[in-house]
Amino acid sequence: MEPVISVKRLKKSYGNKLVLDSISFDVAGGSVFGLLGHNGAGKSTTIECILGTKAFEQGEISILPQSCSINRKQLFQKIGVQFQNTAFPLKIKVKELCAINHSLYENPSDWKQMLGEFRLLDKANSYVSNLSGGEQQKLFIILAIMHNPQLVFLDELTTGLDPKARRDVWKYIRGLKERGMTIFLTSHYMDEVENLCDRVAILQQGKIIVSGTVSDVIAISGKSNMDEAFLYFAEEDEA
Repeated sequence: MEPVISVKRLKKSYGNKLVLDSISFDVAGGSVFGLLGHNGAGKSTTIECILGTKAFEQGEISILPQSCSINRKQLFQKIGVQFQNTAFPLKIKVKELCAINHSLYENPSDWKQMLGEFRLLDKANSYVSNLSGGEQQKLFIILAIMHNPQLVFLDELTTGLDPKARRDVWKYIRGLKERGMTIFLTSHYMDEVENLCDRVAILQQGKIIVSGTVSDVIAISGKSNMDEAFLYFAEEDEA
């Protein structure tokens, strides 16, 4: 079966700084793939190159499976994106933002029902800027998946959420996977990675230094869990 995302020999630089150094990976349909690394490792840049929002110097990328430079409007009916640093006008209300987002797509879900599932329905009349960081994060996840995409990118999925809210989101994400959605996520929480990801790749200084299933990566590291495995590979790279 052809992968939902295929990245081959991707290179990206900012000036003289090489950010992505010929990285390659595939993401299978209906799976959860985690791209891991410290801040500045190139995770968000990789997503932006895949989505076609950043140009790159070398490599090949296909998604669903086509180039993001072709039929972008049609393609983005099938893709959802939640970036870590998402900004909206200060004086827009939750219900207004949801209604606008709802109007952009062909077959969106009921946004009021989704607010209820994420325990945000009582915030519908609030300004987005007045939400807590965790509430904003849950809202941005709703906006990313409202149109029932085939593929969704979740950048730092549960940053700012309390433990209960994190586990609620995990349960929701597992439900999306069971429905056949492909999920590409980045995360600094290795317990989250262990709970959600089928396969991972660890990105350091522009290179993928290890990839495979979560159990594969833990076994290669010789450690007992993903948290220790991640630290092992990060320290090895810095030595």
